[in-house]
Amino acid sequence: QVHLVESGGGLVQPGGSLNLSCAASGSTLDQNAIGWFRQAPGKERELVSCITRRGGSTYYADSVKGRATIAKDHAKNAGYLQINSLEPEDTGVYFCAFDSTSLHGCYSTARHYDYWGQGTQVTVSS
Repeated sequence: QVHLVESGGGLVQPGGSLNLSCAASGSTLDQNAIGWFRQAPGKERELVSCITRRGGSTYYADSVKGRATIAKDHAKNAGYLQINSLEPEDTGVYFCAFDSTSLHGCYSTARHYDYWGQGTQVTVSS
């Protein structure tokens, strides 16, 4: 059974940085594309960033483009998301998710992802 656990959330001041981790068990990173989603209060879950199975391609939402970096460490079987220059609009619950069926791409819609972590709260506020 695939199990994903996010960590690294918390309260961060505007302008600060966020470093999230996604530890995986039950499946290896080279078998999955990874997506990072966030859900703000009262809003739908949206993709922030994703990375393909082999890590050769990445995607960033316009809201974080230029501020975010997604990565995966196959040796540690973990995924990472860093966001700099945080804004209050970055507040939300952040989820990592695995897509075990897409061979070459990564997708922005949640329905493509098979496995989800429980989420970690990120609050950007002074």
